[in-house]
Amino acid sequence: MPLNQGLERIFDNFLTGGNIFVNRDVLGHDYIPENLPHRDEQIQRLGSIVAPSLSGSKVSNAFIYGKTGTGKTAVAKYVLSRLEAKSRVVGSSLRVCYVNCRLAGTNYRVLADLCRSLSLEVPFTGIAVNELLKRYERRLESDRVAEVIALDEIDALIKRKEDDSLLYELTRLNETLVGSSISLIGVSNDLHFKEFLDARVVSCLSEEEVVFKPYSADELYDILSERAREAFVPGSLVDSSLRLCSALAAREHGDARRALDLLRVAGEVAERGGSKDVSEEHVRVAEHKIEHDRFTDALRFLPLHQKIILVSAFDLDKAYPEGSITGDIYQVYAELCNVVSLEPLTQRRISGLLNELDIMGLLNARVVSFGRHGRTKKIRLGVPASIIVEVLSTDDMIGQLFSYEPKRVSRRAA
Repeated sequence: MPLNQGLERIFDNFLTGGNIFVNRDVLGHDYIPENLPHRDEQIQRLGSIVAPSLSGSKVSNAFIYGKTGTGKTAVAKYVLSRLEAKSRVVGSSLRVCYVNCRLAGTNYRVLADLCRSLSLEVPFTGIAVNELLKRYERRLESDRVAEVIALDEIDALIKRKEDDSLLYELTRLNETLVGSSISLIGVSNDLHFKEFLDARVVSCLSEEEVVFKPYSADELYDILSERAREAFVPGSLVDSSLRLCSALAAREHGDARRALDLLRVAGEVAERGGSKDVSEEHVRVAEHKIEHDRFTDALRFLPLHQKIILVSAFDLDKAYPEGSITGDIYQVYAELCNVVSLEPLTQRRISGLLNELDIMGLLNARVVSFGRHGRTKKIRLGVPASIIVEVLSTDDMIGQLFSYEPKRVSRRAA
């Protein structure tokens, strides 16, 4: 079947162009360069923590935390890869394992990854978690190894399962192991994560702590400069564009991931337009495209009830700029459901949907402590209100809700 002519031109232009990129993969989040600028201190600190494992010694557990895009994952992978390479050189029985807990999703899948790191194959499902843990423990003992485990986005285990049973069992495992040991490196961008943990787990997991501060604009510029030398054709990247990417990302909490995304998308915009270089205008277009596309795609394909929850949060943000609690959200949500003749879900179910929206970044939920009166979550929109109106107002059912003022919001305004 012949290709569509327009599509044929797109393919031909790409193949005959090649004026911008040499290797765009260098700008990806998963790429770990040989050099990590401005993270020497953290690399040395983590390296000194895990180094005794090369002789088979049990090392301290560590907790790495900092905001998104501060290099936590890159440093953890960098140190573990060098540690594993060194263990092969010296003939150590050391094993290393990296698990992204958010991608794994469940305690079972995290444990399955740990088993596979010891060449112990387990089925995708069908075994009790406790049985899987026993199999992992037996393999550790039989192989007589020391294993260093990095649990990236470790907070996902707690937020999804609402318990810390796996972390508790892993931190206690060394009590029963004789000829082997495990050490945990927890990685999280949630500074309040430990508030949800059992005190015994916190004590074990936080034996050593490594803090990652946000990058400055100058530091981001250094990072982008190194990546750009590998990613772009020489002379195709204007220095002012590089500095603009750095400045924009520094404004967003010093996020290196955002800086890399801006640079990559700016290059793609320039490439598609047939430009010979990446200008500041391309960066500006990329900024708008990234922000807009990320949120509009997520909003457009949300289930109906989650769209109503977001409209509820949108209404409450106007009345409660400091944030609203789950009960407020539910009251407005139930009222809006009645407006569109829809049966509301239970408050328990809505609480779960709020957590999903928080994970997606469409809502921001932060824990607020009231001392002896307990804790609650303050919920605010995680996306610009204008994008919510722009996307959801095109939905025939949801669009009519923007002209309705819920009773709870009107009472606050009065």
